[in-house]
Amino acid sequence: MEILAVNSGSSSFKFKLYNMPEETVISSGQIERIGLEDSIITIKHHDGEKYESTEKIADHKAAVQKLMDMLLDLNIIEDYSEIEGVGHRVVAGGEVFDHSVVVDDKVIEQINDIAEMAPLHNPANLIGIKAFKKILPEATSVVVFDTAFHQTMPEENYIYSVPYEWYEKYGVRRYGAHGTSHRYVSAEAAKLMGRPLEDLKIVSCHVGAGASICAIKNGKSFDISMGFTPLTGITMATRSGDIDVSLVSFMMNKLHIDSIQEMVDKLNHESGLLGISGISPDSRDILAVEDTNHRAKLAMDIMNKDIVKYIGQYAFEMGGLDGIIFTAGVGENSQETREDVMKRLAFAGVTINEEENAKRGDVANIVSGPDSKVTVMRIPTDEEVMIARDVLALSKK
Repeated sequence: MEILAVNSGSSSFKFKLYNMPEETVISSGQIERIGLEDSIITIKHHDGEKYESTEKIADHKAAVQKLMDMLLDLNIIEDYSEIEGVGHRVVAGGEVFDHSVVVDDKVIEQINDIAEMAPLHNPANLIGIKAFKKILPEATSVVVFDTAFHQTMPEENYIYSVPYEWYEKYGVRRYGAHGTSHRYVSAEAAKLMGRPLEDLKIVSCHVGAGASICAIKNGKSFDISMGFTPLTGITMATRSGDIDVSLVSFMMNKLHIDSIQEMVDKLNHESGLLGISGISPDSRDILAVEDTNHRAKLAMDIMNKDIVKYIGQYAFEMGGLDGIIFTAGVGENSQETREDVMKRLAFAGVTINEEENAKRGDVANIVSGPDSKVTVMRIPTDEEVMIARDVLALSKK
């Protein structure tokens, strides 16, 4: 069964075409800069052949059509009917969705109703869902929610200390994000450790441009650093992470800003590593100059300290800690970040295997030493395969 897993962003989307249940990748790629004159199309075939082009793609609907045309033109598929399932990542599912579901008119309406929780992503997700549904009407269409994994959190971990009516009337609570990624890597961690996931207490560090730290207890999400939106938690590439909310009104007065949205944009797009370093939102650029630039070193120190702070908090919340996972762009690829965090945790008996920590690539590995009291792992995430698995499971039903 051929299943297409789609991950739509506000101005781009990634895809992988799988042969299931073997989980063989037939093709993968992405379309970036949707809506601009120089949209970038990249499509890879399983044999390594790569197609790239730059052209204007007006919107997500046009991007979907372009992808399907290219799959035919490049002989990756011979007919649309070969694709029997399509899975879509949707950022916000609110409390409405605690698991993946087959798309119907009611589901589309519900996703639209909670779009304000992820205004940059849910509307784009919906456009993709509708476009694929039109081109592949016979395929099983499934939505997989980033927030669904975190619906297992106990009430004390998701309710904010604000008037309870805000939760009852407006759904104000902690929702978290990156649930599909945390779900995948925690299962892989159990395999690496040779123990049942249900017996483990794990902290999963999904550290990329966006970052979230997740406490996973007995295979279920127990707590998460991101909150009502993805703005809170650790210092990220351009997001501030946790701040005193009174700072918002204080700086609006100082900067003569009248629009709350403008202030939120500054916290989302001008803060984090970029705001502290003044150099770049990319940790690679910052690490390249941190030896000679105080603000660059400070930016990385603050992010790494934040990671340690949440690991410590969650270890105490769960009553112990068996494993720590590093995943996503920075987590998987920055040995410096992993090393710094592990050194900060040395007091807790964490040791480093320097040879293993220096490794890169798609193969997961244990980066802590054999004598470490906590197993630290580098696990490449694969949200797309989780999407494909959910499509396959729901197709069978």
